[in-house]
Amino acid sequence: MFIATLIAETLSAGDLSSAADKLAAAGCVPGATRWLDEGRAADIAFAHNPEAARGTLEGAFPATDVVVQPAANREKKLLVADMDSTMITVECIDELADYAGIKAQIAEVTERAMRGELDFAEALDARVELLKGLEESAIDRCLEERVRLMPGAEALVKTMRARGALTILVSGGFTRFAEPVGGRIGFDRMIANRLLIEDAALTGAVSKPIVDSSTKETTLLNAIAERGLDASETLAVGDGANDLAMIKKAGLGVAYHAKPIVAAAAGARIDHGDLTTLLYAQGIPKAEWVLG
Repeated sequence: MFIATLIAETLSAGDLSSAADKLAAAGCVPGATRWLDEGRAADIAFAHNPEAARGTLEGAFPATDVVVQPAANREKKLLVADMDSTMITVECIDELADYAGIKAQIAEVTERAMRGELDFAEALDARVELLKGLEESAIDRCLEERVRLMPGAEALVKTMRARGALTILVSGGFTRFAEPVGGRIGFDRMIANRLLIEDAALTGAVSKPIVDSSTKETTLLNAIAERGLDASETLAVGDGANDLAMIKKAGLGVAYHAKPIVAAAAGARIDHGDLTTLLYAQGIPKAEWVLG
């Protein structure tokens, strides 16, 4: 059995009826429909052809996210998440570069790396080198002035932790951002790159090995082994090409407001809602969320 979850700011009974009709026409054999939160999120059970279900429902309703998955192990016991442009609204290295007066130059490289056009480690080294000499104090200023949590981040992580899940933030960014951000959101663990600093200034380098795509994938796989989980019990979410490996290995791999290469390859994509959409995807209604 499979579940199609529809999430939107406004969702009607007519939308659900239309969705069930589309599933029937695609040979998916729809069953019961159930509101998670009336007017906001609902499940439709169906028996066959999840790929056809996703194909027929995605884009069929305005500003509506659709998550299609097996009904078994729907609520996840492990969350591995990216940070920049996923758990927070900015790319930290781009904002840090603004304090050095070179944001446009660095942001262009960041965008290309996130689209998968550049080797991530090489692109990171090149960008950090351009920050050589920037005062260490710019990091704390950037954290205070620029870094904002993505809507729904705290609710997602704190709700999953309260229900027994392990939550890990793994970022190709920097520990000086990931540690305070992860602590505020409520992650169990934070993994990121360490900027090298001497005489209260950036040296233009990061410690090796670099946290990259393979690190994210290994973090997921190691946590699965540590907890004795089945891959189907896991959720990975990110927006850039360096998140693809972990997204592909997770039971529910989610592209969150993602670059096209990620959105095309992920098992689910969130284009409209905030991170609480991933609680609905697990069948958790708003009344059971941990807020703040």
